[in-house]
Amino acid sequence: MAGNDASIDPTPTGAEWWRHAAIYQVYPRSWADADGDGVGDLPGITAHLEHLRDLGVDALWISPFYRSPQADHGYDVSDYQDIDPLFGTLEDADALVARAHELGLRLIVDLVPNHSSDQHEWFQAALRAEPGSPERARYLFRDGTGEGGLEPPNNWESVFGGSAWDRVAEHPDGRDDDPQWYLHLFDSSQPDFDWRNPEVGDMFEGVLRFWLDRGVDGFRVDVAHGLFKEESLRDQVRPEGAKGGATAGEEAGSMVERAALDEPMWDQPEVHEVYRRWHQVLAEYPGDRMMVAEAWTATAESMARFVRPDEYQQTFNFAWLLAPWSAEKFANVVTHTFDALEPVGATPTWVLSNHDVIRHVTRYGGGTQGLARARAATMTMLALPGSAYLYQGEELGLEQVDVAPEDRTDPSWLRTKDTDAPEIGRDGCRVPMPWSGDSAPFGFGPGTGQPWLPQPSGWGSLTVAAQETDPESTLAFYRRTLAARRDLADLPASVKVVVDGDVLSFTRGDLTVALNCGTADAALPDGEVVHASGPVDGTLPADTAVWVRG
Repeated sequence: MAGNDASIDPTPTGAEWWRHAAIYQVYPRSWADADGDGVGDLPGITAHLEHLRDLGVDALWISPFYRSPQADHGYDVSDYQDIDPLFGTLEDADALVARAHELGLRLIVDLVPNHSSDQHEWFQAALRAEPGSPERARYLFRDGTGEGGLEPPNNWESVFGGSAWDRVAEHPDGRDDDPQWYLHLFDSSQPDFDWRNPEVGDMFEGVLRFWLDRGVDGFRVDVAHGLFKEESLRDQVRPEGAKGGATAGEEAGSMVERAALDEPMWDQPEVHEVYRRWHQVLAEYPGDRMMVAEAWTATAESMARFVRPDEYQQTFNFAWLLAPWSAEKFANVVTHTFDALEPVGATPTWVLSNHDVIRHVTRYGGGTQGLARARAATMTMLALPGSAYLYQGEELGLEQVDVAPEDRTDPSWLRTKDTDAPEIGRDGCRVPMPWSGDSAPFGFGPGTGQPWLPQPSGWGSLTVAAQETDPESTLAFYRRTLAARRDLADLPASVKVVVDGDVLSFTRGDLTVALNCGTADAALPDGEVVHASGPVDGTLPADTAVWVRG
């Protein structure tokens, strides 16, 4: 193993670096392609790290790059301690960590502990083994119900559609006479681990140490509210017609509505013991290593349980992302977030887009209005205490792409496309980055054709190269905002929130932030306007935010 001794300067304030960081998500398939195969890779990420330094972020989080059959684009891991050849090699990963640290950037990698790929050596051994064997005890195998055991063990549904159980006898690698079923809360190629088996916990501690030894600064943990299921694996009780099991992606918007629903597959109390163990592992390493949980919780209070002092350093706060365009709704998110986190002493996080949801320019209406609202919401978010997570391409103002059915690759689409309720899937937010030029692949790679997901023909004006020369571009706006944000680090870590009609405002020390969610101009706060998301001339226009000092 090639160690990584590169280091970066500690946070100047002496506080942990992640408490007030801007962290940028890189989706490796779609960032930059160094070898011309149409798919992004680790050398492509390394080659464009200067873009992130110039943007002004503090760290990057990279979605999975592990060895994988790519049934769910890397979230189906077959080897947690190797790089998939699609993305490069372990040496490429070491070079990426080293270069990021040289540029003053921390690096966070994705961890997928709820499930593995069905090609993982453990699952392949389980398929070959008999029911009740130690090999099967690492996953959730159960006998079926009904006559001949031909019905699933319970009524749970997959996030990607259909039953959350598959018969071993119907798996391509399974035996025809096998009577058991296995649980997969996501795709059938992603069997869930049984975290009540101590072998699973020991294996993942080894994975953590493997990557910490290579110099990574933290982990984003996928489906952190999963892992444990109620031990009985009982049926889910749900209202007539309600879908069960959904938790991520385009189902995110329904999580709050399901706050009172019965969900024996999610957010079980035992999961917190896992994260206490991981917290101790990270504490053995220098440099304020951290973990952030992707926990789709129904309330701010349940979110706060993941960031108690001996567990995660952070958890994603999806309430900001889920809120509609409303001063009152945004205010409620801010107030409830701080109320929930204050008892555990945790720092909030804020996010508007990621690889699982519709880009926020589109969510806010698209076009000119959607972009204005997206800039205003982003600027408001970046002024809040805590850390902000940005998703690749939002600094270019990219909208959700309407990917043609024949080009879609998301498992949720592939599993449901022939049903009465097909799910479009998440491909639209994953279309590769446009770097330069007037036609595809817009500098994404050295090839001349479309990358793995086709790029729209009209993206020439949205490339990094085109926007770098335009002081009014969205890229220029993000650079100014992130630069100005650094001056806010010493302000109080609490806010006073006020809603006046359609205007949300909050104060942090001598800073006042105002966001106009209405349709008419509003009064500007008293003081000097130091930053604005759009033109301001004596009043605060609709769909605009301002920072005012004094």
